[in-house]
Amino acid sequence: MNKKQEQVLCINRKRLPQSWVTQRTVLPMHFPTFADTCTKAGFSFVPRGIAEEDRQKKQIIPYILLQTADGSMTAAYNRQGSEKRLHDLWSIGIGGHINPEDKAMETDSFKNILKTGMQRELDEELSRRVLTDPIEFIGIISEDITPVGSVHMGAVFLIRTQNPESYLPGDELHRFTWHATQTLSQLDLELWSELALELTNSLNPGV
Repeated sequence: MNKKQEQVLCINRKRLPQSWVTQRTVLPMHFPTFADTCTKAGFSFVPRGIAEEDRQKKQIIPYILLQTADGSMTAAYNRQGSEKRLHDLWSIGIGGHINPEDKAMETDSFKNILKTGMQRELDEELSRRVLTDPIEFIGIISEDITPVGSVHMGAVFLIRTQNPESYLPGDELHRFTWHATQTLSQLDLELWSELALELTNSLNPGV
């Protein structure tokens, strides 16, 4: 399918809390709060080519981070995918758009659709992972600074693992490596990764 024709999950910006869509948003949050608010706001699937040009919509993207159990190491990779505007920047987030295929049934809830899409992204991007590692929702990120950010919102999930060597990247995760979390700022990070790092640091102030 042509990327522009791909149907992606969107929420009208005006129906979201204003604190979620500031110029630079980093908000720790519990999953029920996020899911309930998005459910009440209402969502729709819109052709990606239209959504990418419409700042009145926010495409919801699961953005999944991988860290060691103590938070001292974080996985990162170099962007080389279809989004040319992010090429050669480093990212600590695995994720992508939510599509109609993530609905098990027509009446599926936002919560279930997001979780299904998140698991699908992990399966697509990683050739091997530890299925028993817990996946925790930690909050949201959003920004209106870059053209990419202005039409997306990140639902940030965190996987903490005792076995980082058991995570193997797929073909899309170029130069996938584990870095000391404290040194990530030395990489040329995409802005979303900077925001996500700020979010995780609020959970681990001592790391």
